[in-house]
Amino acid sequence: MKVEDLKIAVFADGADIREMEEAAQNGWIKGFTTNPTLMRKAGVRDYTEFAKRVVEAIPDRPISFEVFADDFMSMKKEALALSGYGKNVYVKIPVTNTRGESSAPLISELSKEGVRLNVTAVFSVRQVEGVLKALEDGVPAIVSVFAGRIADTGTDPEAIMKQAAQLCRQKGVWSLWASCREVFNIIQAERSGADIVTVTGDILAKLPVLGKDLEEFSLETVRMFEEDGRKLGFSVVC
Repeated sequence: MKVEDLKIAVFADGADIREMEEAAQNGWIKGFTTNPTLMRKAGVRDYTEFAKRVVEAIPDRPISFEVFADDFMSMKKEALALSGYGKNVYVKIPVTNTRGESSAPLISELSKEGVRLNVTAVFSVRQVEGVLKALEDGVPAIVSVFAGRIADTGTDPEAIMKQAAQLCRQKGVWSLWASCREVFNIIQAERSGADIVTVTGDILAKLPVLGKDLEEFSLETVRMFEEDGRKLGFSVVC
């Protein structure tokens, strides 16, 4: 399998504008997502300027920007502002605030106002069900299940993602496999039925290896070890 053969939509996950623009040159990148952690890592200083520059640079594909507030009133104000930056903008709303209070009422309000939402930090099927009940029929939305972090707990993320994907399909919204850790997660996301998988730059760089002949890859690895050993100048004294 090659990248071009994937049925799942690959979204680039990052906050470096230069890297995002480069990724946009690849036709198989179908959208973009960001989050506060990635923005901090990329050194973003002005959120408004950053978001507007990204929308201007990439006007033809979905882009998700996250609210920063923790109280729902402020979240709504930020969401309305972000959604106004472009018709391709999806606003990321966490499934709860930091006090564990459900965002469902806010999700309902924003969805009824026609705001395209990406509900994020979803970990359980129960949370998926609550989000879907809050979303307005016919308004585009994404439900982001953090499959990678689910796997970190020793729980099978595919089982949860399959249920989430089925539920989202019934509602007519996109399901998203988030926190991708390795290339194989993309295969898992596709076979679970997810519509989208978000992929960071370090994993995007590995995608040319997708479907590579394993014995050829083995030989390349042996040659790499030999070359690095030669550069070290080491030898084993017998």
